[in-house]
Amino acid sequence: MASEKIGLTESISMAVGGMVGGGIFAVLGVVAAAADTLAWLAFIVAGIIAMAAGYSFVRLGKLSGDGGGPLTYIERFTGSTKLAGMTGWTFIVGYIGTMAMYSYAFGGYFTELVGLTRIAGIPARPFVSGLVIVLFVGLNVLGAHASGRTEDVLVGLKVLILLVFGFGGLYYGYKNGKLHTGFAKLGVGPVIAAALSFVAFEGWELLLFDRDSIKDPAETIRKAIYISIVGVTAIYIIVAVVTTNLVSPLEIKQNAETALAVAARPFLGQTGFVLISIAALFSTGSAINATLFSSSRLLSEMVTEDYLPAQIGADGGGEPVRALVILGTLTAAFTVVGSLNGISSFASLAFITIFGAASYLALKNRSSDDLKTVIVPAIGTVGAIATIVALVWHLYTAENSVFWTVAIITIVVVVVEVAYFERKSIEEKAASVEAEIEEYV
Repeated sequence: MASEKIGLTESISMAVGGMVGGGIFAVLGVVAAAADTLAWLAFIVAGIIAMAAGYSFVRLGKLSGDGGGPLTYIERFTGSTKLAGMTGWTFIVGYIGTMAMYSYAFGGYFTELVGLTRIAGIPARPFVSGLVIVLFVGLNVLGAHASGRTEDVLVGLKVLILLVFGFGGLYYGYKNGKLHTGFAKLGVGPVIAAALSFVAFEGWELLLFDRDSIKDPAETIRKAIYISIVGVTAIYIIVAVVTTNLVSPLEIKQNAETALAVAARPFLGQTGFVLISIAALFSTGSAINATLFSSSRLLSEMVTEDYLPAQIGADGGGEPVRALVILGTLTAAFTVVGSLNGISSFASLAFITIFGAASYLALKNRSSDDLKTVIVPAIGTVGAIATIVALVWHLYTAENSVFWTVAIITIVVVVVEVAYFERKSIEEKAASVEAEIEEYV
């Protein structure tokens, strides 16, 4: 019913919640370690590219008659079902990496907060991270989801806590002469950090998959995307300035998954550390739940479009049980054995690729009499390419083990994708070869 559809305020809340949900709590330490006091600039760079991608998706929607979602746009403007399907796979893989990062951060904050190092002889962080995934898979299988109003309240609380932290930290830093722009350290660091931070800008695109639930979707989604990306970028800038100016680079590197809580200590003491840690637990937990819910629906939708095997779509009690179990299993494996840098790099790479592809498609379908349709997608395309190159170069030269881990996972995913979408051709060739062999036998 139209009366049940969400409006602009709820759409903004949904987009902000998707981005702020757990990203900043999880990825800030990794970004700060790469860019130091210029982490704020990294978030600006990433925010600009995310905005260009948002504009590009909105434009593609307008050109296609505001029907369907991202996968529909890809198929419509490339004429390739295979590319649309592979984009869907990239989304799913990116969401798995995102949830793994959220659960990694959840485990880090939880163990630091309660002072745990081992549980029954097992390292506590991986154990807690894996356990929280199992918990939310179970809740989703049972159909336990937060209501829209509950999510609005949670998002509001998370934003409020971050603003209190941010402005409180700015005041403390200013009064004690601890604030610096960081321009003295200008180099490739912010570009590398921008690439690493892309996972913190994932979330607004969920609006594109939920058009049927939004009033006046074309206009509402457009406004919600722009407002949410600008607002979240501003929050990230403030938080980054406070964290990198109040905490030493060494301490950030040693506490990458809990950097935000560590940064609260100088001006809020242990109370601040506890407050931010509790906020991080609620934030990353709700982000896992929301992403698991949305990605399982996307996965089921892809099954109906023959982008995935039909067996995955089987469900019980109205919930996509198999999709939830598959997503949960892959996420748990990733978060238990992976490093925070590796997980965030992999997830960011997936979303940079999607954002860049959307910008390129919008640029390719630009309007010759409207300069905006050229400049904005061009920024998104060039920015995405530059950050991908910077990220790969950084991982290869400075994080070689992470580079090979990300490379191997990417190659495996691409090979599986190609094999699936070429399966009919492969089956036909195999049948032809088999027939020829039978003729000779």
